[in-house]
Amino acid sequence: MIHTTILDENITVIRPGAERLTAANAKVFKDEVTDIINGGANRVIIDFRNVSFLDSSGLGALVGVLKKIGHRGDLVISGLSSDVQQMFRICRMDRVFVVYKDVDAAVQSMAEFQ
Repeated sequence: MIHTTILDENITVIRPGAERLTAANAKVFKDEVTDIINGGANRVIIDFRNVSFLDSSGLGALVGVLKKIGHRGDLVISGLSSDVQQMFRICRMDRVFVVYKDVDAAVQSMAEFQ
């Protein structure tokens, strides 16, 4: 379901392979991202540029992933569409997650704090 890219700075970019992150696929998404973290990824960007809808199950999966990475690394979000960004604001997830405009901005910020 997900697509990953590992950059030179040991930053893993994860892109959900679905336009909608909902109850129908949130558990699979969480499990796949958790496997990547368990495999050693500790600087993770989740890029939502191709995700047009996110429900509470999708947000719950993100919170679970954030708990999994814990203090061992960093997890940031990028590329939120206006609808997904609104969902983050309504649920106050914009206060929980660091959100960047795009992957390039997230990579630049993470590389500065290497």
